[in-house]
Amino acid sequence: MANLGYIGLGVMGGRMASRLMAKGHRLVGYNRTRAKAQWLVDKGLTLADTPREVAERADVVFVMVANSNALGAVANGPNGFVAGLAPEKIVIDMSTVSPALSRAVAANVREQGADMVDAPVSGSVSTLEAGKLSIMVGGERATFDRVRPLLLEDVGPKVTYVGGNGLAVSMKIATNLSLAVQMLAFSEGVL
Repeated sequence: MANLGYIGLGVMGGRMASRLMAKGHRLVGYNRTRAKAQWLVDKGLTLADTPREVAERADVVFVMVANSNALGAVANGPNGFVAGLAPEKIVIDMSTVSPALSRAVAANVREQGADMVDAPVSGSVSTLEAGKLSIMVGGERATFDRVRPLLLEDVGPKVTYVGGNGLAVSMKIATNLSLAVQMLAFSEGVL
């Protein structure tokens, strides 16, 4: 059992947090719209007032937000998660965001003595609930080795290390582009 944090308790993040609690982890979480996280509070999640508070109270902080602007909002400033980090803490960012922003946030995290990996997922809500997500991870190899058991045992059965910070989110964007091109080609083929 670990002290985990989760920032971004929307459709995917909320279900991921629920899964982690079901595996026995204590969770403190943050969501911009508090009311949307009430179902998790009812299951035992402690709701924090700021992303910083999540980082202060957790050893490993998961982040899954909608876009680059949302990541910047929860990471930066006096109430952002970066300000709440301390040495040895780890951030696992599962958001699909700009690779450049991901690398910049990781650099800010390292300035606090902590570390960050980008770990976007492939799969949907049903894939997550079935425990079958695929996860690509970018960051320092030693940090990946520390979080790999948590990701494998509690999130998804397929976890692949792809290299440095920003590379996993780059691979996710490339995969999404490839799928979009395939769908377009299929659509053209049936016309």
